[in-house]
Amino acid sequence: MTAPSLSKPVARFAALDALRGFAILTMVLSGAVPYGILPSWMYHCQVPPPNHKFDPSIPGITWVDLVFPFFLFCLGAAIPFALQRRMEKGLSQIQAMGIVFKRGFLLFVFAIYQPHFSPFNLKTDPDWLRWVYALVGFGLLFPMMMRLPESLPKAWHWAIRVFGWGAAIWLVSRFQYKSEPASFSLYRSNIILMLLTVSAVFGSLAWIFTRTNHLLRLGILGFVLAHRLAGGSEGWVKWISDLVSVPKVWHLDYTHYLFIVIPGSIAGDFMLEWLRQKGENEKLTWSRNRYALLAGIGVLLTLVELVGLKGRWIGATVVASVVLTIAALWIVRTPGCETERFLRTLIRWGTYWLLLGLAFEPYEGGIKKDPNTMSYFFVTTGLALFLVVTFTILLDLWKVRFGTHLLVANGQNPMIAYVGMGNLIEPVLNLTGVGPVLEKITPGPWLGTLRGFLLTLLLAWVVAQFTRLKIYWRT
Repeated sequence: MTAPSLSKPVARFAALDALRGFAILTMVLSGAVPYGILPSWMYHCQVPPPNHKFDPSIPGITWVDLVFPFFLFCLGAAIPFALQRRMEKGLSQIQAMGIVFKRGFLLFVFAIYQPHFSPFNLKTDPDWLRWVYALVGFGLLFPMMMRLPESLPKAWHWAIRVFGWGAAIWLVSRFQYKSEPASFSLYRSNIILMLLTVSAVFGSLAWIFTRTNHLLRLGILGFVLAHRLAGGSEGWVKWISDLVSVPKVWHLDYTHYLFIVIPGSIAGDFMLEWLRQKGENEKLTWSRNRYALLAGIGVLLTLVELVGLKGRWIGATVVASVVLTIAALWIVRTPGCETERFLRTLIRWGTYWLLLGLAFEPYEGGIKKDPNTMSYFFVTTGLALFLVVTFTILLDLWKVRFGTHLLVANGQNPMIAYVGMGNLIEPVLNLTGVGPVLEKITPGPWLGTLRGFLLTLLLAWVVAQFTRLKIYWRT
């Protein structure tokens, strides 16, 4: 397949924004629910309550284990959106690589910056000062990362950036921390953001060199698999892996998440092609009930995998998954327009990745997020594709806005959403005294869960206001 040719400007793909927003907000929610007292399906499967001690022998996944791979899938799908049009306008591969490395550097900085301004890591006297520093850290990210107006003179751009970066560096050099080392350290990093950094850089490079050849891009995964299998054994593969990795900062093993990112980038190519080719007044040929069944299958498949794989009903899960994917393939068998052909393509790829993941399920002791397994990569990729279909039907075809606009708005501003709880919502609540009162009136497991949900909803609304005002952090 050749890469999509974008002869006209392409609008944002609302379904992709919604899935990204769903991922980031459920990631925030997973950290806002009470610790240790809820059922095990409310936490990462391998760190069950009440002690949350990591146990890599426990197979299965929960909803919490879906949020990171969904975000990675969206990262991969966004790569063609970020680079394709520029390359069609004459951007060379070398220039595109420069953009990728710049983005990677900013993500790397963000991965180091976030834990250094986290109020839960800071050691201050008096204690309340850590909440103030957290708010300052949040505020400094605007001059550091915000997309500045093009109308603003370049000199002002430089002045704003220098102020933001300079103030952040000065403060971090003076902070003290609860854990060792007590001062600034590259080893104090956010592992999630570091994984995103590696995934963004390597996934983008893979797309640049294979943007007209999906088969070649998939071939890269063969080398990733080779590293996964041989990287732990003595030999030249392990030697190179150890040589290029930086202990306690990043490791070449992080590239294994390309098993999600690369399929996501292929899906992103399909999304771009559909946005270019679909007509403004395109006539859909399927009935509304047919679309409703297709949208429902995406949700039902997700529930089947979560319940079946967590409960270890593997046989029943495989059978139910095969039945549902066959039903989806039957529904999309006769497309009559570009949109329906696009949905058929996503369903076919989603079916392949999901069933491949289930075929890998017995390997590596069953599906797990930590340590990640081949089954985990492919099952979550398949589910992401089915949910993109669901969101496409709801947002792009049926124009459903109620209950979805917050997902879309947060999906367009994920970095603000990611740090907004710890560096904005919680500091404000604790400095005003509202936080302790809220905790006191919402004791216990389910009231505490309600509190976490409401705080996440508050964060979603705040981020949506930034998005409405076109204030974005870009990396």
